[in-house]
Amino acid sequence: MLFRRCSAFMPRLIIIPARMASTRLPGKPLASIAGRPMIVHVAARALESGAGRVAVATDSPDVAEAVRAAGFEAVMTREDHQSGSDRIFEALGKLDPEGRADTIINLQGDLPTIPPSDIEAVLAPLSDPAVDIATLGVEITHEAEKTNPNVVKIVGAPGADLPDRLRALYFTRATAPWGEGPLYHHVGIYAYRRAALARFVALPPSPLEKRESLEQLRALEAGMRIDAQIVDSVPLGVDTPDDLRRAQERLADRTDL
Repeated sequence: MLFRRCSAFMPRLIIIPARMASTRLPGKPLASIAGRPMIVHVAARALESGAGRVAVATDSPDVAEAVRAAGFEAVMTREDHQSGSDRIFEALGKLDPEGRADTIINLQGDLPTIPPSDIEAVLAPLSDPAVDIATLGVEITHEAEKTNPNVVKIVGAPGADLPDRLRALYFTRATAPWGEGPLYHHVGIYAYRRAALARFVALPPSPLEKRESLEQLRALEAGMRIDAQIVDSVPLGVDTPDDLRRAQERLADRTDL
């Protein structure tokens, strides 16, 4: 089984939440891309990263069966979770009840084109003990994305000695910050310290989170620190049938599946 390549004693876990109840693309995790379910592609990218033990957290027996058939680890979770963070926290308790894992990566199950190196890169900000949660950002190069509310922007302060890293001050769907200078697209992958994840899921939804429909604002409003590592490419998020067709085109020639 593939998941045995990663030791159960590794201090990091990559948990991929997957649910079937997508409104825009029903059955999304099992959508076929180059002959394999999308969720299997994401798990394979996670394994390639070498960033930790890989498991899929799902409420669907069909997803769990497909994941296990491909040689990956799956864990069943409740159906009533409101967010991927809640789902991975439940899965963490089942996968690592002894508390050995000190870092948990939350990798969305609809990113089949994410480079494995970017999954590893999300860990970099946690080298600073003051950082609670790490994530990724990419400089926006297409003008249309600057005003697109579906492209979430990071408003952050760059470090003087780490120009490829931002300390997040805010996340927004608006065009921000104002004035000359780069804008950054937020990539929705997170690395949590275990204690930070436990604190985060215990918090109630916050006012700005509800206003912007951005879960990460809950952490900022609670005084938690989020830093973003800047990478070079935005992975294709599969939310619609058109996105799925693009992913199928991009991965059609993969010979290592």
